[in-house]
Amino acid sequence: MRSAEVATSGRQSTLFLYLYALAVSGGSIAYIPFLTILLPLQVSSFAGTDALNLLAHVAFAGAIAASLANICFGWASDISGTRRPWIAAGLVLSSSLLLVMPLATNATMLIAMIVGWQFCLNMMLAPLAVWAGDTVPDSQKGMLGGLQALAPALGALSGMLVTLYGFVDASDRLFWIAGLVTILVSPVLLLGRPIPMPQLMHDDMHPKPSGDRSGLTDIAVTHMWLARLLVQIAEASLFAFLLLWFRSVEPGFAENRAATIFTFVLGAAVLFALNIGRWSDRTGRPVLPLILCSAIAAAGLLLMSVASDLVLAIVGYIVFGLASSIFLALHSSQTLRVLPAPQTRGRDLGLFNLTNTVPSLIMPWLTLALVPMYGFDALFLLLAGLALLACLLLLRIPR
Repeated sequence: MRSAEVATSGRQSTLFLYLYALAVSGGSIAYIPFLTILLPLQVSSFAGTDALNLLAHVAFAGAIAASLANICFGWASDISGTRRPWIAAGLVLSSSLLLVMPLATNATMLIAMIVGWQFCLNMMLAPLAVWAGDTVPDSQKGMLGGLQALAPALGALSGMLVTLYGFVDASDRLFWIAGLVTILVSPVLLLGRPIPMPQLMHDDMHPKPSGDRSGLTDIAVTHMWLARLLVQIAEASLFAFLLLWFRSVEPGFAENRAATIFTFVLGAAVLFALNIGRWSDRTGRPVLPLILCSAIAAAGLLLMSVASDLVLAIVGYIVFGLASSIFLALHSSQTLRVLPAPQTRGRDLGLFNLTNTVPSLIMPWLTLALVPMYGFDALFLLLAGLALLACLLLLRIPR
């Protein structure tokens, strides 16, 4: 009876939303602690002074693999008409590859294993992301975005825990990560029973006023894509080089301190994103929070560019980290609002996912071009300009 009432109201069950949010969080745990903390440490262990250069090449190869795999597996789940089996297969394969990652002891082997791992990881992530588009109506997308803010927070928390001195042995860190991912993703696969939303699967779910504005040519789609790309370039720069930047401000800055700050920022972002997302649902203003967050992110980057001591550096990062995390969480759910065709939702979301992976292609070379000669200050000034441009693009989206 309750399911029938919820279906009639056009709202997805809260239980499924929570299980889905946990699964998305598991997806974040699958890569955040590894890429931000454990991979740089592994690279440093055998690359020495060439660690920054090798890390850039690893990020470049991994981003290409992730870009292709996300589109391919999203599209494959469209064609098969089901998401769940792809998610389960990706979970098993990516976790298995993560566990054998320490076997890579040279650059060639590491790059090859990262490419394979990214393919398997996106076999899980792509269908998982598009599943929300099949099941969550527009009236709950703000709440969905707020819940998705939990994902990077738990990802960062897992990084803090596995690097906490005396808590996990260094040789067991990847086992802990794989176990956490399995624990969080499995419930939605085994117990998730979303209420069918047939209205989300109709070709006319987004009626067009006039003319041919199909595909990704619609102004809202284009501006949303570009705005996320610009903010993600800024976020990706710090995602990969946050520890190295803190150590440039204060030599010997511990990796656990970086993970703790990262966790605090993302944890606080969850509370803000949940409340802001619900507000956007109630008021019908899905884009306004994105505009404000991109502007605040630019201000945080400007503060980081002038930071001369650790306290100011941390404050600047907190401002930027909060704003960008809220932006990315809410943007992920609101993207599902503007995708043009339900039958190709996985493929189209894979194309949108290029905004997550293309920055990893741009960021390493941008960093290598600016930081050695001009320092991190010049990089942060450039990134502030990109975040401000994202704000201007969003302002041009018709209400």
